[in-house]
Amino acid sequence: MIQETVLIANRGEIALRIIRACRRLGLRAICVHSEADRGAPWLALADSALCIGPAPAQASYLHIPAILAAAKATGADLIHPGYGFLSERAEFAAAVAEAGLRLIGPRADVMRKMGDKVEAKKALLRAGVPCVPGPDSVLPDDPQAVANAAEAIGYPVILKAAGGGGGRGMRVVRQRTDLDEAFLLTRQEASRFFGNPDIYMEKFLERPRHVEIQIIADSHGNALWLGDRDCSMQRRHQKLIEEAPAPGIDRALIAAVGERCAAACREIGYVGAGTFEFLYEDGQFYFIEMNTRIQVEHPVTELVTGLDIVALQIDVARGASLALLQSEVGLAGHAIECRINAEDPENFAPHPGQITALHLPGGPGIRVDSHVVPGYTIPPHYDSMIAKVIAHGATRAEALSRLRTALQELCVEGIKTNIPLHRQMLAEHGFVGGGVSIHHLEHWLKAREAQDV
Repeated sequence: MIQETVLIANRGEIALRIIRACRRLGLRAICVHSEADRGAPWLALADSALCIGPAPAQASYLHIPAILAAAKATGADLIHPGYGFLSERAEFAAAVAEAGLRLIGPRADVMRKMGDKVEAKKALLRAGVPCVPGPDSVLPDDPQAVANAAEAIGYPVILKAAGGGGGRGMRVVRQRTDLDEAFLLTRQEASRFFGNPDIYMEKFLERPRHVEIQIIADSHGNALWLGDRDCSMQRRHQKLIEEAPAPGIDRALIAAVGERCAAACREIGYVGAGTFEFLYEDGQFYFIEMNTRIQVEHPVTELVTGLDIVALQIDVARGASLALLQSEVGLAGHAIECRINAEDPENFAPHPGQITALHLPGGPGIRVDSHVVPGYTIPPHYDSMIAKVIAHGATRAEALSRLRTALQELCVEGIKTNIPLHRQMLAEHGFVGGGVSIHHLEHWLKAREAQDV
């Protein structure tokens, strides 16, 4: 039997995570890498590795012709894009298909539809998924028409880039006098960052939580939702702590929303892993976007469900049917994840450099996903995340206790990290109580800063 080959078009901890899934499934794992990542520790664990370009991502991890050439040269059958980089680029999905390869992810047309937030909103409304109040179309050029839309929704409103993500291309408007300038600035930002000037408008929710539903779907019409996550501990729309399940939300309500998400996947022909992201406020869910890839925070869902989501991703891309029924997807206990970044914990500036000493925690219920080793030099060209420390317990309190212990044990020397910040956050009264809003962390940071002055 010919052994299939997966080319991993990514780097760091997610590349290592995919290598491990390939090992479990008996597949060959090939890594591509930039010159900056030559000799990186995860590459030694792949079956082979191929340099595809210089350090800048545009010339390597985002360079589609180089990745496809590497796939051809190594005899790859499938390409796993991980998260970030090309993972949600419809043009990459189309190029992979045209090259006769299989992407571990949805088809280009589905990715394009769900990647456009306006089109995604239309599709989800048709499936009965609740959405944030606002028109299901992009805003016109006419300032008066934009003003009329804002009046119909009611201030405050938020302007968003239709093709946006990563916290960019968003602007809150609280009164009519600020609308015209905000519209122009948001449109310029959307064009600059995403190559798409279209923007749309929604009601701005004042105290929402960020709650998401993990799904997996195959090419045979089967789709499952795999529980929920709370990702409300954010700074500038960037997540720092995630947990599963979301504390304090009625499980019957979660199940009803999850079933609608699975139904939406079946309706649009979605294949692969994906995440429906919602704002939750006053007992109501409001869809905001879908991520058509594996999420950074997938380990918390894996720990409470006992499922290997990356392996499931690969299986359905190879044409397999999901072996599970929805009734067989259970949740056991609670899991919490901290993203460990190479950055100054005071001002959040990236802090690349050499790790001179490293001790990773262990013990019951502790999982660490990391690509770094002692002596590894973190390059300045890419995301600053160096590890994810995840704790699982029978209860949320037990998971928190285990995570605090793990972070006390975690030691990274030679660079600055946000470990001290995480230790503080895990002791913060509001977070310990559960159910904080997406603005909680920034308010707490401002209050801490004021006390230090």
